[in-house]
Amino acid sequence: MSITVRPARTSDVKQIRAIIDTFAAPGKMLEKETVTLFESVQEFVVAVEGDEVVGCGALHVLWEDLAEVRTVAVKENFHKKGIGHQIIEAIVGRAESVGVKRIFCLTFQTEFFGKHGFVEIEGTPVEPDVYQELLRSYDAGVAEFLDLETAKPNTLGNTRMLRIL
Repeated sequence: MSITVRPARTSDVKQIRAIIDTFAAPGKMLEKETVTLFESVQEFVVAVEGDEVVGCGALHVLWEDLAEVRTVAVKENFHKKGIGHQIIEAIVGRAESVGVKRIFCLTFQTEFFGKHGFVEIEGTPVEPDVYQELLRSYDAGVAEFLDLETAKPNTLGNTRMLRIL
């Protein structure tokens, strides 16, 4: 098995969609619209074996020094092979390359993210002026990060975690 992690391409979106759907249906991951995946394809990395996408993950910049890790998923028959680790490391590398100093995630997989330097957080770790700017965002992930009541109906009860780079 030779796994490569690379930036996602538009031709990968159908396979990314299929991976997400396997976790979204039982409520383990937020569902994503296909149009949203195409709009954000440049944020994604994929793990591939040959032509098969076996895992994915995305980095979404929220602010100058802050980004969110999104949609990290690996096909179940590829679990426990280090693929999730490779995806996280690629995302961290992308975060560092664009100047992000902190990365945030919402997850049920606290043990996995904990092994990658993420810690559970309470509150919103941004300055009040940045908080006010972030309130202007239409992005659901930003609302989750800010722990806004408007986001509560859309959450799955996942844990908010942060990693300092």
